[in-house]
Amino acid sequence: MSRLPKLFTGFTHAVAASLVGLMFLTFILQIVIRYSAQLPWLAEMFPFMEPSRYGWTLEFCLFLWVWLVFWGNAFVVRQQDHVTFDILYNSVRPKVRRGFFVIFSLVIAVGLLASLEPTWSKFYVLRLKKTATLSSLFGDWVRMRDVYLVYALFLIVVPLRFAWLAYHAIRYGVDDPTNDAVGSALK
Repeated sequence: MSRLPKLFTGFTHAVAASLVGLMFLTFILQIVIRYSAQLPWLAEMFPFMEPSRYGWTLEFCLFLWVWLVFWGNAFVVRQQDHVTFDILYNSVRPKVRRGFFVIFSLVIAVGLLASLEPTWSKFYVLRLKKTATLSSLFGDWVRMRDVYLVYALFLIVVPLRFAWLAYHAIRYGVDDPTNDAVGSALK
């Protein structure tokens, strides 16, 4: 069973790396087109270098950025990698620390799950809206819903992670070296 979590972790990291790679390549394409636009003869010789064909690159980078942020936070970023304000947390006894951890983990999980329905309702409207320029790249089927669909996935995965962390804290405590239950389970 330990092989499956490792494969899943590898897959999620590969998706995140692919998103970064695609964003970088699109950015390089933007630079090439921007500087080649100053040479009008180049677009005449090579019609595919016409700058007006590359308006989609900005929106595609934004699409990749949204996916990278929410995919990364749902699957790649470990619990100990988050910025925390833990002066009070570290100054209390371990039992109180455990209580803090469990309560706040459950509050985060419930809050994110509670926002799932209103978000999904907004996605229902976004299924009608087309993107401004991505249709020139992908066709007419790409909608704004597709751009933000990763947020719904984020709203499902992150509460599950925090619920698991709360369970792990209840069962083993928060001072356990394997406190990052999700991260250690996937390694």
